[in-house]
Amino acid sequence: MNVKGVGAVITGGASGLGEGAARVLAAAGAKVALLDLQIDKARKLAAEINGIAIECNVADATSAEKAMAEAMRAHGPCGIAVSCAGIGTAGRILGKDGPMSLDVFSKTISVNLVGTFNMLRLAADQMQHREPNADGERGAIINTASIAAFEGQIGQAAYSASKGGVVAMTLPAARELARFGIRVNTIAPGLFKTPMMESFSQEIQDSLAAGLPFPSRLGKPSEFGDLVKHIVENAIINGETIRIDSAVRLQPK
Repeated sequence: MNVKGVGAVITGGASGLGEGAARVLAAAGAKVALLDLQIDKARKLAAEINGIAIECNVADATSAEKAMAEAMRAHGPCGIAVSCAGIGTAGRILGKDGPMSLDVFSKTISVNLVGTFNMLRLAADQMQHREPNADGERGAIINTASIAAFEGQIGQAAYSASKGGVVAMTLPAARELARFGIRVNTIAPGLFKTPMMESFSQEIQDSLAAGLPFPSRLGKPSEFGDLVKHIVENAIINGETIRIDSAVRLQPK
């Protein structure tokens, strides 16, 4: 699908991987709507890329529905939807203070998995009304998982479960939405230079990067964005989860 002129909705678009995708898609001519709780950051970026910023809680049905409706009023039905909104949690099932709080597990699933499905269903609903291209394609949905979905480390039970769920629903969603000309894919990033990573000291960042086979550096959000753009443009990629991780495989801890 040609990116130029297509409405693109990006959750978590104010920073990190979402920002990387937003900048790449906007540069290619997409009409970008940034959906994020960090509305001030989103507005600042939107002004830079000639997009719009909309406050949105992806885990809340009403908030997401209002945000998607606003994006459609501005840019028409979305043809590209990229879900990057998520939270990183760490905690042992059995910690020093007892078992993990069920609220922590539930919130992680709610934001990372339920939030991703929430945006998928709403994006698909808009995409089904778009005019198909020569291939019969109406839209492309790209979700964000993590390599932790495959090699979750100690302390990542909640996070890995949430991202594993995103991976697991990719193929059935792609199969179901195929009759509408809507593709569904997932990207599973490794270690990237995001605001969360930059909260660590440079020494820790360098140590983590040294463990990456090649290239031995943190990924750039723009490289995530480049893959998003390629998936949108390559009509054969469907129902797939693509790792982007310098060939690293996470150890137990």
